[in-house]
Amino acid sequence: MGQVTVRVGGYAHTIGCKDGEEAHVFELVGQIENKTKLIRSMGGQFSESRMLLHVALLLADEANDLRTEVGRLSAGAAAADPRLADRLARIAERIEGIAGAFDAQPAPPPSAAGDSAGNGDTPAAGRG
Repeated sequence: MGQVTVRVGGYAHTIGCKDGEEAHVFELVGQIENKTKLIRSMGGQFSESRMLLHVALLLADEANDLRTEVGRLSAGAAAADPRLADRLARIAERIEGIAGAFDAQPAPPPSAAGDSAGNGDTPAAGRG
């Protein structure tokens, strides 16, 4: 189990984390520190707990906005682009037309047994 000591709002905190996740913890703390600086730039004096409460609210608000956006995008993906659906329908019609043209062509007559004998296309019986 790893441990890192981080500073947020001028206060040091020791945080436990899984081995190898130390860099990730520092990235997260960087986001928290940025929010702390944002709140301080708005003015007012806050205790550490009140400052962290405001930071938590800002982060929760961002997370909520992201969840809403993901939901909106997921719903949009479910309702396919009508232009794409139209293009796919036209392509399917063309493929069906090509397949129909092949089906409409008469099949070549089966070759008579004597037609290819001796021309090198098939081995003749008894040779060897």
